[in-house]
Amino acid sequence: MRVTTLYTALAVAAAACKPVDKAPPASQSAQPPPQPPQPQPPAPPAATKVAVILGFLTPVAVLHDTAQDVYFVSSVNGSATAKDDNGFISRVRPDGTVENLKFIEGGRNGTLNAPKGLALQGDTLWVSDIDMVRAFNARTGTALDSISLKTLGAVFLNDLVVTPTGALYITDTGIRFDDIGNVLHPGPDRLFRIGVDRAVTVALRGDTLGRPTGIALDGANKRFVIVQLGGKSVLAWRPTDKAPSVIARGPGGFDGVVIAGGRILVSSMSDSTVSSYETGQEVKLVTGVPDPAAIGYDAKRNRVLIPIIQGNRVEIWQLP
Repeated sequence: MRVTTLYTALAVAAAACKPVDKAPPASQSAQPPPQPPQPQPPAPPAATKVAVILGFLTPVAVLHDTAQDVYFVSSVNGSATAKDDNGFISRVRPDGTVENLKFIEGGRNGTLNAPKGLALQGDTLWVSDIDMVRAFNARTGTALDSISLKTLGAVFLNDLVVTPTGALYITDTGIRFDDIGNVLHPGPDRLFRIGVDRAVTVALRGDTLGRPTGIALDGANKRFVIVQLGGKSVLAWRPTDKAPSVIARGPGGFDGVVIAGGRILVSSMSDSTVSSYETGQEVKLVTGVPDPAAIGYDAKRNRVLIPIIQGNRVEIWQLP
């Protein structure tokens, strides 16, 4: 007999041998009547999956080009830090049809190693690529420009956004991978700015960034929203601020962030979700999506576009 089982049996026997207390008078035993259970607020409506698109190779980001009504998908195609010139960007129709798997391809449309974040400025498609930012024509795929951030020690350029003035802001997650795939964090965590004159500066730096990944421009509130891979905070920052402020907390392991009709949507690798955070509280909209990376948003159809890194696919979900 197990010791724990023995002690359980002894405890039951001891309880059975206790003398039974006499019932107190009715006046002392009267208890207030039980309260009826309080109704719980209804669960928020969830998103519904409408399409799964296959055929990518380590897809990291999705972006909706509203002018052409197509989706761009960046595929690292191998290591996220290897300068192997084999990355590519696909053109996908909103119905899920892959129009051109390798619309922009390393070695054919100029150099493209490990494309991650995507941003549009008119017909110019900006792409972050390890320690470079590259520009391509969004209609033809022609290489237009490349800006090096090597001299400022860029480590792992991730997401990027274009402001109304034409400036670019790019997150540097500050991570590397060793020979067997372990994630190292030599840092530093930074946010770079590239001006219209192509001058590169460090806009923000520090541990409060928490290995920044996704960045979005919240035009209504005149701020940037930045999410953390190494922390659990959703951050807000304006160029006049010395440091970002926390506007919400969640499970962490964040990757992508978009502003969707006033909502802040964030993807989390920690719990395989896409959630809304505009109230400061996490509201799960999509669950069960492993490794969701830099999500996109189709405002025309109110859909969130989710690249699944390890699954080599993109999922399209209709938002409520």
